[in-house]
Amino acid sequence: MASNAGLQVDPQLRQFVEGELLTGLDLGPEAFWHALADLQARFAPRISELLARRDELQARIDDWHATHGAGTPQQYRAFLVELGYLLPTDDAAPISVGDVDPEIAEIPGPQLVVPATVPRYALNAANARWGSLYDALYGTDALPSDHELAPGYDEQRGAQVIAAADALLDELFPLAAGSHAEARSYTADERGLVVFLPGGETGLADSAQFAGFRGADGDGRGGVLLRRNGLHVELTIDPAHRVGRQHHAGVADVLLESAITTIVDLEDSVATVDGEDKTNAYRTWLGLMTGELTATFVKGGKETVRSVHADREYTGAGGDPLTLPGRSLLLVRNVGHHMTTSAVRTADGAEVAEGVLDALVTAAAARYDLAGAGRHSNSRAGSVYIVKPKQHGPDEVALTVELFAAVEEKLGLPAKTLKIGIMDEERRTSVNLAHAVAAAADRVIFVNTGFLDRTGDEIHTCFAAGPVIPKGDMKSSVWLGSYEDRNVDVALGSSFAHRAQIGKGMWAKPAAMADMLEQKVAQPRQGANCAWVPSPTAATLHALHYLRTDVHGVWNELAGRATDRDRLLVLPLLDRELSTEEATHELETNAQSILGYVVRWVGLGIGCSTVPDLEGVGLMEDRATLRISSQLIANWLHHGVVDERTVRDTFARMAALVDEQNEGEPGYPPMAKDLEGSESFQAALELVLTGRTEPNGYTERVLTSWRQKAKQRA
Repeated sequence: MASNAGLQVDPQLRQFVEGELLTGLDLGPEAFWHALADLQARFAPRISELLARRDELQARIDDWHATHGAGTPQQYRAFLVELGYLLPTDDAAPISVGDVDPEIAEIPGPQLVVPATVPRYALNAANARWGSLYDALYGTDALPSDHELAPGYDEQRGAQVIAAADALLDELFPLAAGSHAEARSYTADERGLVVFLPGGETGLADSAQFAGFRGADGDGRGGVLLRRNGLHVELTIDPAHRVGRQHHAGVADVLLESAITTIVDLEDSVATVDGEDKTNAYRTWLGLMTGELTATFVKGGKETVRSVHADREYTGAGGDPLTLPGRSLLLVRNVGHHMTTSAVRTADGAEVAEGVLDALVTAAAARYDLAGAGRHSNSRAGSVYIVKPKQHGPDEVALTVELFAAVEEKLGLPAKTLKIGIMDEERRTSVNLAHAVAAAADRVIFVNTGFLDRTGDEIHTCFAAGPVIPKGDMKSSVWLGSYEDRNVDVALGSSFAHRAQIGKGMWAKPAAMADMLEQKVAQPRQGANCAWVPSPTAATLHALHYLRTDVHGVWNELAGRATDRDRLLVLPLLDRELSTEEATHELETNAQSILGYVVRWVGLGIGCSTVPDLEGVGLMEDRATLRISSQLIANWLHHGVVDERTVRDTFARMAALVDEQNEGEPGYPPMAKDLEGSESFQAALELVLTGRTEPNGYTERVLTSWRQKAKQRA
């Protein structure tokens, strides 16, 4: 490693910073490394103090449970207040954030999360601002299929898709007379939309839903732009297109404004354990900020080059030019305060705070966008949106605010350029959420319920109180429902409406789009103006929920609601005797889930992927789901619901099953044939056996150490 400002920097990271990141900025390498060294010296001791406070609080809570068990609700609440874990009151106060893009402040819609380590996926997510409804219906179970599709384009399936799209248009954009299914052609100019039916002409029942058009060319190709609940829909007219020829009015596609925002992730969905990994992730973010990122891959036997989409040009309803963004508004998720990285070390060999490095690098990369030096604009409001996870309480949020202000000073950015998205995923934050929001009142643009991590932290916090309920029962627990409602209540009470995002969590079954269409509509109806989806296709289908639901109207209905905070303190403890079959099934389900995820993380360096469950159903897994499963088994092991011998035997059996499920996966490192020598198996087992003592039940230490060993051996 080369030395820079007293820092030992991984050569690949140093080359990236000096040869790519800084080349278009008025900031030299010496100034950059000195800035990092200064930030590390200033913030690392403060971070250590806050982490020690976490450990102190947990130790005190464990001791209290050892004496009182669960106690009564009144006893428990009084203890947490006396401890300083729970602030006596949590009254919301208005935020004062400014310079926020409309995608965050005004437009309800889907939000993608994409790993920064895979440029192809990142580009796909950035370009998912517009998605094909036809493709989403044709290629998923959103529409039932009663026959095997023909190779290429199946006209029977195409007819089914066209009919479903017509029905959706009738629902969302009804005509003054007749049905979209009867349309013979669509024409539009600045005066509005004209639809030709067999019985004559008609238009939209609500003319205000007409937003603009792309005029027809000599071949009849054009487009009609509609708008509902702030989202745009384009009817793409092309009578010569394969689908347009089949359509009764020449509509070749229906494009929905889909992923309004996308989080480019440096945290839970990536496996970045050294300078090489961090460099690859940073390079993706930089390429998105400059607009120069490309990815080359083979699809359908042909080499494809993917790059960021340009904006979309229309003539507006009044005749003036109308430009709509062609890309998602991009946020970036940094790591939490508890993370350090070997990519940079101090003079004495200590790893630097990874969140400090993330903040400096991602903000520096965003300067290209802020200066208008990129090929396309990201933030038109001149802001950088950084999602900050794993914060425990208002004091840690306040530290993030100080860090962001210091980074702005180092990079010469205007004050409050760096905005913060608060992941409401740790228990001490959710029970003091209004205070946490207030600590970032002039920067906060987002609170999101990370119910998976929140469940993991719930288990770890009440670990000593007794055995917890099975994972599947958590969704119906008192604390979880109250947590989801109270997040919205606090956000609305803090004047997030028309200023910031109120987010909800991920749909975990990428292939189950019919189920998603049925269930995920609950989130905008609960007041969420964004919710996470696992793919661009899912974003297009989830957009239908926002087209159907006036989230701004929901906010008006929810104004003044106040969910009882004490309900968040109801512990999810087991209150019945489990049968042997129930306990065995729960152990097997979680062990298989842990192994299926860890073998990809440790063995292949994949931080987020679709992992088959015990029944073979593909579930989107990341470190949050791993945290739940490992903490649950560790909790049951600690309280004697299961014993270590049974745990080890179960993991061995599940390793063989996971190997079988991944048979044929390129580069897959099988576990069962050598359990002792498998880094993946040993990591999975360690997550459970040390789960009781892992700070906050986090999985990063174990995963990182074993992934580093696997990389060294390879």
